Amino acid sequence: MARSGATSIAKWLWIAAAVVVLDQATKFAIEHLLSYGERRAVVPGLFDLTLVYNRGAAFSFLAQADGWQRWFFIGIGAAAAVFIVWLLARHASQRLFAFSLALILGGAIGNVVDRIARGHVVDFVLLYWQRFHWPAFNVADSAITVGAVLLVVDELRRVRRQR
Repeated sequence: MARSGATSIAKWLWIAAAVVVLDQATKFAIEHLLSYGERRAVVPGLFDLTLVYNRGAAFSFLAQADGWQRWFFIGIGAAAAVFIVWLLARHASQRLFAFSLALILGGAIGNVVDRIARGHVVDFVLLYWQRFHWPAFNVADSAITVGAVLLVVDELRRVRRQR
């Protein structure tokens, strides 16, 4: 049973806040380091820094829409954040589950901040090998991805324990 009260979710909200701060700080730094579209090799042939903007969602989904997608994705991000906080309040004692949710929450808020303040999400990490390129992403996207993977791990552990 989850502990009640705000103190039970405070540590998870601090983790989410740390993700938002790290995300926004790295985006600020990249925007001051690079010009739009500029690319700098970090590990040649594998990892570059680049400054690109994404008006859409993952893999630039809806990026070419007429602008309504900005508010749509802000709404989805805000609704997800509220739902995640509710889940954290109910399951704060489940450490891996709550940690996963905190990462996802921080990532969602980081990208919502971009959409509100800039009208787009700032992406800057570019992974590639030969002619294979992963779409550029950021700290928020990484936190969401790691959080989602950890949710799957948590569920697999839970199912195994029930056997």
